[in-house]
Amino acid sequence: MTDSGGRRTQAERDATTVEIGYALCSAVFAAAVVYGAVAGPALLFRLPASTEWLARRAGTVLAVALFAARVVGVLVRHRRAAQPSQPGRTSPDS
Repeated sequence: MTDSGGRRTQAERDATTVEIGYALCSAVFAAAVVYGAVAGPALLFRLPASTEWLARRAGTVLAVALFAARVVGVLVRHRRAAQPSQPGRTSPDS
């Protein structure tokens, strides 16, 4: 919200949209890397069935957890950065 409690400006809405897109894209990339690192050997090599099952499940769980943590972390950081550092002021040097 703006400092007067009114509606957000178009620039603020655009910045939030870009930040959401960045959060989703970076989270997908990080999750894919983790899944590939954990479950990759099970997909590339012939492993015992129980080991293959465990590697795929562990990769999936870790990828989903990392995806969620990355999205939340980026969006929380964006929200904190958008708020003024001192109540009632719009920038630190005002």
